[in-house]
Amino acid sequence: MESTHSAFTLGSASVGGLWDRLTGTQPPPETWLVVATALLALAAVGPRPLWLLSRNAITIAHEGGHGLMALVSGRTLEGIRLHSDTSGLTVSRGRPTGFGMILTAAAGYTAPPLLGLGGAWLLASGRVTLLLWAATALLLALLVMVRNAYGVLTVVLTGAAFLLVSWLAGPEPQAAFAYTAVWFLLLGGVRPAFELQAKRRHGGAPDSDADQLARLTHAPAGLWLLVFHVVSLTSLIGGGTWLLDL
Repeated sequence: MESTHSAFTLGSASVGGLWDRLTGTQPPPETWLVVATALLALAAVGPRPLWLLSRNAITIAHEGGHGLMALVSGRTLEGIRLHSDTSGLTVSRGRPTGFGMILTAAAGYTAPPLLGLGGAWLLASGRVTLLLWAATALLLALLVMVRNAYGVLTVVLTGAAFLLVSWLAGPEPQAAFAYTAVWFLLLGGVRPAFELQAKRRHGGAPDSDADQLARLTHAPAGLWLLVFHVVSLTSLIGGGTWLLDL
């Protein structure tokens, strides 16, 4: 009985310590680190050669937003595909019209900046570890629905980075990684809407999310582009204010 009790106590202590680590708060990083991570994220978003690589992470969030909203709205999520040209496709089954379909279509371009805004709120609250673990959990859930090899590779690599940093790195490297990731979502969430606007101006992307929403709601695609811009820019302003503690 004593050995059983000791094992139970040890297990409870381990679970308790893990929970404390997950829900505990960390002191805010120095201002220079917050600014440096913002500049690093901006460097990944700005130059086109780097953007063609880093945009894969935005695509993960974009398609994940479609998938999550499909499930929330009661649709059947059949699969997600992520491609090497940074495009993606989320397939869900259900009514082809209606509020659920509208929410699903609208979730793509708005997901990265809104995830960045939520991440900024967590970081402003000092919950760096919670953010890293939550991101890992979301990526693991997404992985179950990915249906192509390239998509599996990108999600596994992204999730592994979050997992390794959250498990092995010290407080300062964790904070640097988390702040860079959140800044990247906030800054990288702005560019795709402008890219879509440029494509549509030249007759491209005829079946974009904005065009699908126009058909679903009978509102102009340009209005939906404006919605994407408003969400991404206000998320950047709000999230940046939290991160910089202004």
